[in-house]
Amino acid sequence: MALDAQNAGSVLQSTGGYRVVLCGSGASTASLERAICAALNNKDRDRQAIRAEFEGAQATFHALLESASEEELARPSNGTRWTNRQLLFHMMFGYMVVRALLPLVKIMNRLPDSGRVFAAVLDAATRPFNVINYWGSCGGSRLYSTQRMGRKFDAVIAALERRLAAEPAANMERTAVFPTRWDPFFKSKMTLADVYHYPTQHFEFHKRQLTLSGS
Repeated sequence: MALDAQNAGSVLQSTGGYRVVLCGSGASTASLERAICAALNNKDRDRQAIRAEFEGAQATFHALLESASEEELARPSNGTRWTNRQLLFHMMFGYMVVRALLPLVKIMNRLPDSGRVFAAVLDAATRPFNVINYWGSCGGSRLYSTQRMGRKFDAVIAALERRLAAEPAANMERTAVFPTRWDPFFKSKMTLADVYHYPTQHFEFHKRQLTLSGS
C-alpha cells in the first residue's frame, strides 16, 4: 500500500479490509479513531514521563554525590535511622529492586488471583522485611564509595530504560497485587507502568529526608 504526504495521518483501507489509523495531524475525526489515537498517544506520553523521571533522578543523584562532603555523608538524615550515605544507597536501591519486580509483575498477572495470596504472605512478613531493609542499606553503603554508587546508579537506569523501550504497550497495563505494608507507595493493585513510576516516587520522598547542603 503506497502512502504519500497527503495521505499521512489518514485512515487507510488495506487490501485485506483492515483499517489502519495513522495518528497525525490529518487523522480521521471519527470518534472511535480519535479514541484509538488518544490512547496510543497517552501510553507514549506515559513512557516518556517515566523516562524523564529516570533521567531527572539520575542528574539529581549525581549532583548530591558530587556536592556532599564526607562529613555531610556521615551526618544523620531527617526522620530515618540512616546516615545520609546510607539513605543515598537506599534511594538507589529502590531502582535496583524494580529491576527484579518487573518480571514478577508479569508472573503474578498470570496467576488466578493476580498474586493476592503471595502479597498477603509478604505483608505478614513486614517486620523481618523492615529489619532486612534497614541493615541492607547500612551494609550496602559500606561497600559503595560515592564514585561507585554513581556508576551503579547509571547502570541501573540504563538497564531500566532499555527494558522500558522494549516493553510492549499491552504489558504496561498488566496488573499484580502488592504488599501495601512494605512501602507507602505500593498500592493494593499496581500496573507495570505504576511499577516503573514507583522508584522515582520513592527517590523523591527520601530526598527530602537528606540533610545535605545540596539537597
